[in-house]
Amino acid sequence: MAFRFGLRSKLLLLSSFLVTIPWFGYQYVWEMEKYLRFGQEQTIIGTARALATALHERPNLFNNQASFLPSVEKGKDLYGYQLSQPINLDGKYQDWPDFLTKAHYYGIQNVLPSIVTDRDSLSVNFTAAVGKYDKFLYFFISVVDDKLIYRDANALSIVNNDRLELAFTSPNGEFLRFMLSNKADGWLDAFQINTASLQPKVSPFIQGRWLANNQGYNVEFRIPLSRISDNLAFAVHDVDQPLGETLTTIASADPSTQETLGTILVPSPEIERIVKGMSYTNSSIWVVDQHNRMLARAGDIKKANGMWDKNLKQEENTWHSQLKKWLKPLFDNLLTQPPKDFVDHLYDAQNLTGAHIESALAGNPMSQWRLTSDNKAVILTAAYPIYIDNQVKGAVIVEETNNGIRTVRNQALEKLFTSILAIMLFGILAFFFFASRISTRIRTLRNQAEHAIDEHGRINELMPASTTNDEIGDLSRSFSTAVSRLSQYNHYLENMSSRLSHELRTPIAVVRTSLENLSLQPLPESTTTTVERAQSGLHRLNLILTNMSEATRLEQMLKSTDKVEFDMVKVVSGCLQGYRQIYPDFILKFACSDESIKLKGSPEHIAQLLDKVISNAVEFSQDKHISVSLEKKQQTLFLHVSNNGIYLPEEMHERLFDSMVSIRDSYHDNPEDKRPHLGLGLYIARLICEFHKGAISAANHHNPKGVTVTVKLPLL
Repeated sequence: MAFRFGLRSKLLLLSSFLVTIPWFGYQYVWEMEKYLRFGQEQTIIGTARALATALHERPNLFNNQASFLPSVEKGKDLYGYQLSQPINLDGKYQDWPDFLTKAHYYGIQNVLPSIVTDRDSLSVNFTAAVGKYDKFLYFFISVVDDKLIYRDANALSIVNNDRLELAFTSPNGEFLRFMLSNKADGWLDAFQINTASLQPKVSPFIQGRWLANNQGYNVEFRIPLSRISDNLAFAVHDVDQPLGETLTTIASADPSTQETLGTILVPSPEIERIVKGMSYTNSSIWVVDQHNRMLARAGDIKKANGMWDKNLKQEENTWHSQLKKWLKPLFDNLLTQPPKDFVDHLYDAQNLTGAHIESALAGNPMSQWRLTSDNKAVILTAAYPIYIDNQVKGAVIVEETNNGIRTVRNQALEKLFTSILAIMLFGILAFFFFASRISTRIRTLRNQAEHAIDEHGRINELMPASTTNDEIGDLSRSFSTAVSRLSQYNHYLENMSSRLSHELRTPIAVVRTSLENLSLQPLPESTTTTVERAQSGLHRLNLILTNMSEATRLEQMLKSTDKVEFDMVKVVSGCLQGYRQIYPDFILKFACSDESIKLKGSPEHIAQLLDKVISNAVEFSQDKHISVSLEKKQQTLFLHVSNNGIYLPEEMHERLFDSMVSIRDSYHDNPEDKRPHLGLGLYIARLICEFHKGAISAANHHNPKGVTVTVKLPLL
């Protein structure tokens, strides 16, 4: 069976074009995101420009010695990291964040030439880190020394042992030198060295701890920021025997004079106060000097979503929000959600790098988009130069993620797709209902047309005319009018045979009387033959009229016939006894497994049906064997009448029981048979079957070949 493409399928196919609406909406939201990103880029550049404007031409905010150096030397020019928590002075580096990456190594390249005697015999080195928290500057120095020599318990000297020297300038410009020299593990012994008298003096403001380990020793201490300026140097002096001379000195810079000190840069509190005011823009802000070192920082990049977070409003509890909740798992899988946590390692707080920073330090503002280190988030970065005396002395870096825009985009897509989905569902349901309504009306019209005309072309009932004022209604009314006209014409044809028979009876009687009178007269032999032929033709014509009127009378008779209960076995058996006398040359066999089969109907008409079927079987039988059988299956009785002879043509299987249809002209070769055959016998049999709510059919059988007529009748 071929695939049927009905109206509903066609309308559903047409409604599938609605799917293009979400695609256009999706493209629109993506274009909107591009404009939002452009707007965010302009906003973040404006934020960087505003903060840079607040720092222009304010040299007092920058450290003159540390930030204005033409160049910096790593290890000598130090940077104090901003610590996130206070340090426990225990001589251990575990509470220093990222100590191994932020500490600087001092080895043979940092040996002071004026003190070292043999570089090849160097047995000491150290790593150092500097950090700032609150009002203190913290130091952690881890020394690797093969021989740790403490200060002798009774010695007055503080220089004949392993020690740490510290030199810096005070805020008022005074040059200060200190020696950290312990007798054992524990709290630091800090002494200030007076270059004039060389008499040490205890310095209690330097607090810390000396801790020995299997590789050497650690020195951890802190100094108040109020005591130190921006010049600093520290040195480790190595002694390998008690009360011995200093063998090696490794230093960040020469601590002996103020001129040879290095620099120390710590985040500026003044700049941090200014930057903190800008952090309410939900941005991460950095301020760097011309050497890429951070001066101030505010904000957290993981929370830097710009101003979009403040514009995200919670929706009211409506059908739209409820539908979004149901579809949230789908949206979470289809849409890229902003990451709640990500890792970004682009910047080292001591030395911030990047093309945007280099561009800003060259005097050209720049913005760029970049991925985080774990490729989870996208960060927008803008850098703007800071000018002092018409020279770039630093830069402002402002960063934001696009999480806010992605959230706005996702909310827009969710709202758009939820609305479109609701519209599409409503539209598809409306289309489906409309198509179902149309197809139902067309199917009803088809059923009415099929019921109005049966398989034999007769009008069963008139079609009701639709009152709907549309094209299908017009078609229904046209069908109703056509069926009504066809019914009138069929009624005319059905009554034609009776009227024609009635009208021909009188002229036939006149002709018969005339021929009888003529036959009483003495006639020549040639005329007698002509009269006999005329009488034979008249008899044949009379028989035709009788057969034509038989079907009409039977239809009228069946309408008024009452159905009674009768035994089908007795009716068939009685009829077969008569047929054996009528057709003595034929062998009629009867088979039935039941002694009695009750039916309700007209036994006389059943006998008439048998007459027609048996007569037809006798005429087409070639071996003069006729088989009759009765068989019950469920609630149906099957009467089979079989004869062996020629096959029934395939095209005649359905038309054999129609009125005025016969195959005798082509297949019956008995020249002595002069009876007229109008094809009404099996038609009458069909009428009788239909009266009994049954059916009649014919089919070929093989071995031997022949035809079997089957009558199906409902049991009582």
